[in-house]
Amino acid sequence: MVLVHGVWAAHGLAFWAEATNDPSEAAGTALPAAGPPPRGRARRSDEPRPHPFAVPASGVAAVLGLDDVPGRTLELLLPGSVKEPLPSPETGRLSEVTRPRLRLWQVPAVVPPAATALHVLAERTGTATMRHWAAVADFARDLVRRGRVIPQLLPPAAREDNGSRDMWAVPEADARAVWRPVVTGVDAGYFRELALAMPPACRTSGIERPSAGVLREALDVFTDALVRQALTEPLVARPRTLQDRWLAALTGADPACPDVPELRRELEKWHEAATAAEGAARVCFRLLEPADTDDWRVELALQAADDPSLYVTAAEVWSGTRVPGLPPIPERELLTGLGRAVRLYPELDRALRVPEPSELALDTAGAFGFLRQAAPLLQAAGFGVQLPRWAGRTRLGLKLTTRTKAQTAAVSQGFGMRQLVDFRIDLAVGEETISEAELAELARLKVPLVRVRGQWVELDDRQLKAALRAVEGERTGEATAADILQHVVSADLWGDDELPLLEIDADGVLGDLLSGQAERRLEPLRTPAGLDAMLRPYQERGLAWLSFLSQLGLGGVLADDMGLGKTITTLALLVHERSDVPTLLVCPMSLVGNWQREAARFAPGLRVYVHHGSGRDAAEIERADLVITTYGTAQRDLETLKRHEWRRVVCDEAQAIKNSGTLQAQAVRSIPAPTRLALTGTPVENHLAELWSIMEFANPGLLGSRSRFRTRFQEPIEARQDEQAAQALRRATGPFILRRLKTDKSIISDLPEKMEVKEWCPLTPEQASLYQAVVDDMLAKIDDSEGIERRGLVLATMAKLKQVCNHPAHLLKDGSRLAGRSGKLARLEQLAEEILAEGEKALLFTQYAEFGTMLQPYLAQRLDRPVLWLHGGLPKKTRDRLVERFQHDTEPMLFVLSLKAAGVGLNLTAANHVVHVDRWWNPAVEDQATDRAFRIGQRKNVQVRKLICAGTLEERVDEMIERKKALAERVVGTGEEWLTDLSTDELREVFRLTAEGVS
Repeated sequence: MVLVHGVWAAHGLAFWAEATNDPSEAAGTALPAAGPPPRGRARRSDEPRPHPFAVPASGVAAVLGLDDVPGRTLELLLPGSVKEPLPSPETGRLSEVTRPRLRLWQVPAVVPPAATALHVLAERTGTATMRHWAAVADFARDLVRRGRVIPQLLPPAAREDNGSRDMWAVPEADARAVWRPVVTGVDAGYFRELALAMPPACRTSGIERPSAGVLREALDVFTDALVRQALTEPLVARPRTLQDRWLAALTGADPACPDVPELRRELEKWHEAATAAEGAARVCFRLLEPADTDDWRVELALQAADDPSLYVTAAEVWSGTRVPGLPPIPERELLTGLGRAVRLYPELDRALRVPEPSELALDTAGAFGFLRQAAPLLQAAGFGVQLPRWAGRTRLGLKLTTRTKAQTAAVSQGFGMRQLVDFRIDLAVGEETISEAELAELARLKVPLVRVRGQWVELDDRQLKAALRAVEGERTGEATAADILQHVVSADLWGDDELPLLEIDADGVLGDLLSGQAERRLEPLRTPAGLDAMLRPYQERGLAWLSFLSQLGLGGVLADDMGLGKTITTLALLVHERSDVPTLLVCPMSLVGNWQREAARFAPGLRVYVHHGSGRDAAEIERADLVITTYGTAQRDLETLKRHEWRRVVCDEAQAIKNSGTLQAQAVRSIPAPTRLALTGTPVENHLAELWSIMEFANPGLLGSRSRFRTRFQEPIEARQDEQAAQALRRATGPFILRRLKTDKSIISDLPEKMEVKEWCPLTPEQASLYQAVVDDMLAKIDDSEGIERRGLVLATMAKLKQVCNHPAHLLKDGSRLAGRSGKLARLEQLAEEILAEGEKALLFTQYAEFGTMLQPYLAQRLDRPVLWLHGGLPKKTRDRLVERFQHDTEPMLFVLSLKAAGVGLNLTAANHVVHVDRWWNPAVEDQATDRAFRIGQRKNVQVRKLICAGTLEERVDEMIERKKALAERVVGTGEEWLTDLSTDELREVFRLTAEGVS
């Protein structure tokens, strides 16, 4: 398998590819091998070398379908050693390079024309570089769609190496007619965000360049190509004058034309006016609607650039009004801004013919032109624009009404999708239905803005023609609820923009499903026999919802807040169905042990097989009810897993597949199953690209292709806050997403005030090796020691083993890196990400001050959120300041605390999550620490998590405490010293490392 990357080169956007595992697929056949240098010359360390995993240019072209594009050799500045560059993160390969440095590497590549590159980006967005270039292409499309482009004439001397030269092959003596983007106002802010987010690998061709410069060049080239695509024919067929030749070059395939200095200077002035920077205040245009006449007005005003609420009308400016926060001479600012605006909105010139312009009078046609054309241009250029509340929202569309024929017991149990329902389709304006007679009157008037039922509505000929066609068709009848659901989802996703589905009025289960409320309407499924637990009411409703979707052959996303029991609800579904065909569950390695133990505890009748590690046996799959594997194993064993029949595929921590182009996301999506279930504690509806990827797993094809989804929803919602697109997306995906919040009173009433959960974490191979070495060292010495010496040896060994369970660097104290070396730290990161994503706070307790010192900067850097650190070495004033900030700062954050320094006396009720990173095996001490959050003043439910490394000392001691209450009481009084009284055989058993605890 290969990964395609995009890098901006001197000739445009270049594509190269990296083999994920097999070097035989790579560039050895395309570039000279990195063998010995010619005789008599030693190879310099900075000399470019062939990339050992780069795919030949012919292979890149074949993957992208660009067989007619010739190959090139690029030199990329990539991190690595003298022998090889670091593999990209998407390959999943690990590197042994400990101190990488930037070096030049040769890679074969293809550099297609800009129009072809844009097509590639619309279909392939797997790697970080490709996703970023796709975002740049989307930005260019959005600018072109909104008319935020301007023509320019570049003189012959302007030979910037920006991707234009080779693609256009303009003769040296000619000028170039090009289209350039106009990036101002909110667009300028997004440009800065894109520049900051650009992966370094996007701009490493030859030398490392500033991201803003690379982005500007790419945006220029993409914009010019997109405009030329939209202009299918040259504006001038037979150019005679110099201006004609410029227009022909601007709208045809060849940008070369003679230089016309006067025209070039005028175009430069136009560009300067369109891109002028905003000052402390900006001119604002406010459209005022008439009550029922044709007298519209655009009110002119000044508005503070950083505070839109600071608004002064032009009439007040001319009357001498002075407002703090606005320029001292507002008249000059107003006239200067109006002079710039008139270039974008020529109609404004009528208002500027008086000495003190304050408003522009318009008729209805003029008001419509302002709404559709001028307002977007002015707003994108940085001017303020205020429109009536109905603008862009109240429009002509359809309303669907359905009524269930008969309520039956089957319906309440979730079988109602096969029931027949009556349906009726009406025309609607906003929330009001209109009759055919009213539609005929609207068509007769032939005006773009009309007043209907007391509200103004934007209309055009296309909408009216679509509405007239709709009333001629069948608008009443009956259909199954499943057919209605399918048509509604299809209409919301890909419905005709000319006549959108504005409203749905459905009753019964269909109505609840479409509104996302099916979970509350369905009859709860009682806790199934065979589940050793009692489900809470909201979990029973969730079980009914999952079973309901399963019966319909639909996938779902269970996105409940963390701590609400997604694991036990899923296990209850498996027990309830008890299929002859196994369920495949894919999760991060850090959760494998947790699922295994939860299944053994709550669903002991389920046959569970963990398909992971060197001893995995595909034959075991057929004998299991639940097969647990990791994302990495699923990717490696894809062909094996695809050969088996599955009842369903479940993805836990589905954020792992949020990037649709990654190999593990593609692998999991390709495993066939009748239904699929994604589990995530992250609100997917806030991240549209992630929503598409997760929904593509749960219900393949529901949201269409990635590029179509981007055009239909992602761009309008994220770039323009299009509420209608957001509503359509919510309505289309709502039936398949169940998200309950802990803040929901109906959920809170079901919950205990404090919930305790054990999180089982695996050891990495490095941790396992260190753990065994510590145990072997102790056992070699224990028989020759006695008394105080023996007790000291046991306690020291126990401390070392707990440090190994935390992290190898904790034991070694060598300052080495933290990432990727500890199963417990990996799980802690996952928990912290979910907590912060929910806007909440957490206390992280450790008994080791040195480990807290390691955790605090690491988590702060990884999570990009505040992480506070309180330990015994801090003076009282500093401690008080940290507590004050944590309690009163509204920003989500983490607070790492030393157990001894913070176990008592602190009030930290701002946190509703407590994580015991390492165990203090004295329940009273742990409870005291937990009570920093769970105390009077706490208004939320507190979730307590104890991280335990599976198969280690931590698991065995936890079992002892749970199994022997008398021993637990003894522990309360004596702390951890009770372990020193165990015999050597007992110690060997307690400290023993089992294979199941190693990832």
